[in-house]
Amino acid sequence: MNVDFPVWRAYLAVSAAWMIAQSIKVVRNVLQRKRFNARWLVDTGGMPSSHSSGTAAVATVVGLSSGFDSAMFLFALVFALITMFDAASVRRSVGRQAVIMNRMIDEIYAEGKFSEQYLREFLGHTPVEVLVGALLGVVISILIYTW
Repeated sequence: MNVDFPVWRAYLAVSAAWMIAQSIKVVRNVLQRKRFNARWLVDTGGMPSSHSSGTAAVATVVGLSSGFDSAMFLFALVFALITMFDAASVRRSVGRQAVIMNRMIDEIYAEGKFSEQYLREFLGHTPVEVLVGALLGVVISILIYTW
């Protein structure tokens, strides 16, 4: 346990984990689609999960600074696990439902009975995207902590 761990390093670790994960997604999209879209800077979904990266960074920083046997670490870990579960299950399921509903909207719109307005389909993450994001958050936090 390191009680002298500067708070600014905790902010840096969490911010860096999120920004690096989000930047990786932007670079991957640019390489795949051969264009840039500013929305990708804040969009959800994709590899790696920036939500998982950020929350895993929070839990890691709390564990490193307060101890992995502390109540604060337990709270941070539960927060991270709930966020990761939500990203990989609830939001992913909502995205799948959006795909089906958008098909229904297309069919109804083709019949002239409905105005066309689509739902966002890519909201959640695969378990691999969540795991990679979490590992990225842990590694970045440890690197910044030991820096």
